[in-house]
Amino acid sequence: MKPKKPILVHTHFHRRRTGLTRSVENVFPFFLDEFDAYIYGYGVEGRKISFSQVLKLVLSRTYFVMHCHRNNELMRALLFRLLGGEFKLIATRHAESKPSGLTNFLLKKSDVVIALTNAMQEKLAYPSEVVGHGVVIDTFKPNKEEHRKEIKQKYSLTCAGRVRKSKGQKVLLETISPILKKHSDWALVIVGKVDKPEFLTELKAIVAQNQIENQVYFVKETPDIISYYQSTHSVIVPSFTEGFSLVCAEAMACGCNVIATRNVGVHSDIIQEKKNGYLFDINDTNELSGLLENLCEGTLPHLGLAAEQSIAKHWSAQIEANNLMAIYKR
Repeated sequence: MKPKKPILVHTHFHRRRTGLTRSVENVFPFFLDEFDAYIYGYGVEGRKISFSQVLKLVLSRTYFVMHCHRNNELMRALLFRLLGGEFKLIATRHAESKPSGLTNFLLKKSDVVIALTNAMQEKLAYPSEVVGHGVVIDTFKPNKEEHRKEIKQKYSLTCAGRVRKSKGQKVLLETISPILKKHSDWALVIVGKVDKPEFLTELKAIVAQNQIENQVYFVKETPDIISYYQSTHSVIVPSFTEGFSLVCAEAMACGCNVIATRNVGVHSDIIQEKKNGYLFDINDTNELSGLLENLCEGTLPHLGLAAEQSIAKHWSAQIEANNLMAIYKR
């Protein structure tokens, strides 16, 4: 008779899909061979477990592992602890900023705290481990035949993610506008959900002022983001702050040439400068302008193949899942 698999419960209580949501979905299938794995919550795909089923585990003193990602999830876990739950509590910190007092209190109650990056770990005043996110490389992969018919130019640059000031789209547009005017066969595609309509109005005003309306495309958040990566020449990630930056990793996995901000999220860990991608300082628009100018002139080497290979070797979802399972089993 085969021994029962250990029970693993991942939590997700957030109605909007985010990079965190995708990260849970990316690793969850890899757990199923070794764990009786479930997701407690909503807003995410995966085999679910109900409140009553979790409560039954708690009241029966069944040992299991619970992995939480947000404060509201940790609060639920601590409530189960008060009811006598005998589970191992894992908490992942997803924000790059210094934790609040409440967050610190909740994280300290966990058995293991995980940070996504070394920089994030340095902001934690207690022991933690670093496990970065991974990409599902069987899904995010190059496809040279892919082409977005709505993009009329021969070449395109893509900026994907939430459309908000902290993601750097305004700086990118201000920097690239004069370059696009000189290179009519290039386009910029901005893909993502708009947080505030007035910010989108600002971006469109920059486009109109520079008379490049036919070269800049604004695309709403889409589940078909892979096709944009596969059909683009390069992906620009100009964020001022990131928890991790799945966009950077996913674009590289698709064989894109990536230009990203230095020392933001995982950018400087994942990109070996001028080997598998390019980096620029947040406030250095001259450096960004030089990279974009050389790119459009055709003098900046395309590093997509090296990018794809480095993700497959070091940043796959399988690797992330293996690292997490090692912690669960300990």
